[in-house]
Amino acid sequence: MKLVHKDIEKDNAGQVTLIPEEAEDMWHTYNLLQVGDSLRASTIRKVQTESSTGSVGSSRVRTTLTLCVETIDFDSQACQLRVKGTNIQENQYVKMGAYHTIELELNRNFTLAKKVWDSVVLDRIEQACDPAQKADVAAVVMQEGLANLVLVTPAMTLMRAKVEVTIPRKRKGSCTQHDKALERFYEAVMQGILRHFNFDVIKCILVASPGFVKDQFITYLFKEAVRQDCKILLENRSKFMLVHSSSGHKYSLKEVLCDPAVTARLSDTKAAGEVKALEDFYKMLQQEPDRAFYGLAHVERASEALAIDILLISDKLFRHQDIATRSRYVRLVDNVRENSGSVRMFSSLHVSGEQLNQLSGVAALLRFPIADVSDAEEDSSSDED
Repeated sequence: MKLVHKDIEKDNAGQVTLIPEEAEDMWHTYNLLQVGDSLRASTIRKVQTESSTGSVGSSRVRTTLTLCVETIDFDSQACQLRVKGTNIQENQYVKMGAYHTIELELNRNFTLAKKVWDSVVLDRIEQACDPAQKADVAAVVMQEGLANLVLVTPAMTLMRAKVEVTIPRKRKGSCTQHDKALERFYEAVMQGILRHFNFDVIKCILVASPGFVKDQFITYLFKEAVRQDCKILLENRSKFMLVHSSSGHKYSLKEVLCDPAVTARLSDTKAAGEVKALEDFYKMLQQEPDRAFYGLAHVERASEALAIDILLISDKLFRHQDIATRSRYVRLVDNVRENSGSVRMFSSLHVSGEQLNQLSGVAALLRFPIADVSDAEEDSSSDED
């Protein structure tokens, strides 16, 4: 994401102009947008024209519209973002108050105006515009006949391809059909890696499976790389790392990222940091439950006591449409930072973020035990998105 212009007043009202440069930037933009914001962007509009003879025709024209945002739709698989709202600025093709849907495009700038730019939104812009925050980890989570190829970026876990091949069972006296199917499967996974993984950016490729599937695949991969003289694989051989997983399904990625060897290798990545923070929370919950709180009311009570050392909070909570509820989460984040605590913002598109959402999206590790807060009333309605 590229920041073109930033104009925010002392009362925190203002606007920013940004250019999304890659698919992940659409996820960042989705987290920046709220109902009631003003969005100005280039779009295509179908307009009707009437000739002097009275015949009516239609054509598609490119124009720039300013919408008051009403609905926001994000497709996580295609990384496409559509924003629907009413036109609030006079335009030769679109009347004031008319509805339109803008699909934001890569490498086309847009201007977002808000009445209040809070600290969480400004942090998101800083994160999105940081050139160091790129997809530097890839993973192949596999079992016989099934492989999931994913990219682990700082903001999301992005499924790039799913390979499924039916593998016949071994038969007594003959393994030919089984071996041929396995070879087809390994070849499909190899082609997926070459097609979807950018070796110039990726620092590490995790290959995970139960049993010896990963070992057999790596043996096949580099044997074929030598046979086909595939230099890109041979030059990046050191980036491949074999890890155990319980299955070839995407959810096994969490246990892969928890592996101590993987954690050590990926110590500088945000996704690995999130997984470790959540593991630390669960350990504390078992060993010293008075120092591990979850649920908004309990965590707020701990914040008031200046006891929070690490706050774990899901970005899903900041997409809440109720302004008062969203402000409550922002206030919690600001209070923790003001009192020297650290804040880990979990992406709801990471496996660790999905797990944190099961704890109502907010949890905290405390510096010291505080009095039992079980009498604190959970405002369950405020925890729903």
